[in-house]
Amino acid sequence: MRKSWLAALAVSTLVPFMSARAEESMKGVFTAREACPALQSIRKQTNPGDVKLTPGQDYRLLAGNKPDPTFYRVQVEDAQPAQRWVPVSCGEVKAGDNGTPATPGAGKPGPARSDAAISTGGASYVFAISWQAAFCEGLPDKTECRTQTADRYDASHFTLHGLWPQPRGNAYCGVARRDIEADKAHRWEDLPEPQLEPATRTALEKAMPGTASFLDRHEWIEHGTCFFEKSADAYFRRSVALIGEINASPVQKLFADNVGKEIDTSQIRSAFDQGFGAGAGERVRFACKRDGSRSIIVEMTIGLRGEVKDGAKLADLIAGASPTDQGCKAGIVDPVGLQ
Repeated sequence: MRKSWLAALAVSTLVPFMSARAEESMKGVFTAREACPALQSIRKQTNPGDVKLTPGQDYRLLAGNKPDPTFYRVQVEDAQPAQRWVPVSCGEVKAGDNGTPATPGAGKPGPARSDAAISTGGASYVFAISWQAAFCEGLPDKTECRTQTADRYDASHFTLHGLWPQPRGNAYCGVARRDIEADKAHRWEDLPEPQLEPATRTALEKAMPGTASFLDRHEWIEHGTCFFEKSADAYFRRSVALIGEINASPVQKLFADNVGKEIDTSQIRSAFDQGFGAGAGERVRFACKRDGSRSIIVEMTIGLRGEVKDGAKLADLIAGASPTDQGCKAGIVDPVGLQ
């Protein structure tokens, strides 16, 4: 998934806690889905600096507030103090440094997943797509953001973030330790380039502008290596086909027709129903972030179930997944350029 583009996390300032705390130490990575407040104190609801998480950004996971946590303690690099509490519903937890799922305490089960739809039985995925202009509001210096123009394809169409085999700890399958370390340190330029056919590479660069910053290398190393078919070309070719269906659907038209305007995420769910069958919208979750006084729609995660083979239809894959909560309720469709 799209990572923080910052350097390795700094050593944080320690936060005082209650002497009778019942928190459970945890290791792993917390990836934010929403711009949730990052609290210094859960009980007092204090938030020095009015700090909020950045959707799509990774934070080092430190602890849960109890054995079955409702809040996670994470490290927010630029905050003072740096250790903050965030609701578990604000994002998702990924594997710890040893490759095992992050769990509170020893031998205790982690919290139940509440993110994008994961159904029981069969292959399950989270399909993540972005609205590029909104992504670039927070990272304007990225190559793909500096070069974005109002007439480029990604100004009016969704872009590919990733196709993530589930469960969420299903990552880095058969990957060398040096490549895992480079990926986690965001040295994506040091990762091996996925082997793609020329036609797949051309299609991917259009669908995923982040290839300019080696997003394709990261997505393959962390997620694609766990795809059922061990072929980077198949993994990206089929991901491109799926987002192509979305970009030919009422969902893309809804966004293109409302650039600069606010839309309700219930409208987007209705557009999914129109394009992919009744109930499809219930399998989609929306991530928004604050940009000044605005709330902008940054990303959608879509639950899928079934084998993603050549010719697989997105409507069928969505229909097999379970419903999910909608995430943010409304947001602006961001136009190109800093607003």
